[in-house]
Amino acid sequence: MSLKTALLSALRSFSRPAVTLQTSRIHTGVCWRKAEDRKEMLASLPAKDEGTVGEKTVDIDTLINRKAKFFPDASTATQLFNGTPFNELPICNIRVSPNNTIISVTDHKGVLRLIRSCGIEGFKNTRKGTNIAAQATAVTISGKAIELGWKTVRVKVRGLGPGRMSAIKGLQMGGLNIVSITDNTHVSFNPPRPRKQRSL
Repeated sequence: MSLKTALLSALRSFSRPAVTLQTSRIHTGVCWRKAEDRKEMLASLPAKDEGTVGEKTVDIDTLINRKAKFFPDASTATQLFNGTPFNELPICNIRVSPNNTIISVTDHKGVLRLIRSCGIEGFKNTRKGTNIAAQATAVTISGKAIELGWKTVRVKVRGLGPGRMSAIKGLQMGGLNIVSITDNTHVSFNPPRPRKQRSL
């Protein structure tokens, strides 16, 4: 009997600290919780858009192996596309900025024939800078270009903004056949001094 009581008392002594550990509370400061809440909030925010949403990375090596005539060469200017030489195809210029997208179509000499922007299309204020506005504008101008009898065009894109890829996609959706895409974005080697960093 004494052995039994000794074992019971030993078990009780082992079980007591476990109970006290469960009931004890860990105190954290208010500042620590605020910092963790801020980290969670910043992690849940969407990534900052640099105007390249919708851009795709393309593996150049696989494209070169698949298609021999991917990059232009000396004979590209006289190459025929739907019976028209490349250097006589109309040019579709897409001017993209963070606040608006302007699309113009010129003939091969550079004479302006059509021009549309997101503002002309009916989008106002911040909606002009969206990719949906750029796509709608591109669909409209491609319809007008087809009315003029242009089915095959080359595209020149200039600037950074949300409407870069969606404008090209809108031209395709409108029924235009895009032969080449050229990026004419200006790169300044001595740009003006940037603004001071925004304080949050």
